[in-house]
Amino acid sequence: MTLASGHGFRHLRAAAPVAALLMALLVVLGGCGITAPRGNDGYANLDSPGLLDTDRTVSLSLGPTVLGFAARFLDEDPETQALLRSLDGVRVRTYEVHGDSDQVAQRLERMGNRLSDDGWNPVMLVREEGELVQMFARASSDGIKGLTVVSADADEVVVINVMGDIRPADFGATMAALAIDETPAVQVATAN
Repeated sequence: MTLASGHGFRHLRAAAPVAALLMALLVVLGGCGITAPRGNDGYANLDSPGLLDTDRTVSLSLGPTVLGFAARFLDEDPETQALLRSLDGVRVRTYEVHGDSDQVAQRLERMGNRLSDDGWNPVMLVREEGELVQMFARASSDGIKGLTVVSADADEVVVINVMGDIRPADFGATMAALAIDETPAVQVATAN
């Protein structure tokens, strides 16, 4: 096949309608509430902990449509039902660490610094014998719009981003409702 003959472009022209359909589908799915919305105030722009040192094993993005649908099946638990309906999105990423865990830890520190630079407030930091747990909150005049948790050890990294109208005391319940068991136990002090 030579480009000078023009035959190579026939395949490109045949693929153009398929590519246009796929692009339209991505636009529709991105805006329909099935996946977590990027334009949300609680959306955290998260980096990879390192392509050469980790493999992504789980990537989950749930938008308000899916969360609302899940809430319908929790008839016996109206509190969790209301909680799920108050969320705009949940993103969960899990990575298996197979390379240099020190490099991964440094990248996670930089990720935390970038979140802080982007207006996320660090609310928890735990460093303990090869483990790192960071929690960030994005506040607005209306309350908390997003929570992001990064948990890492030498074998695994878990990143969770929750978007919506969140009360700090509900964070543990949010993770339990979504069956995310990698989240550290969180206790929030309340002002008297």
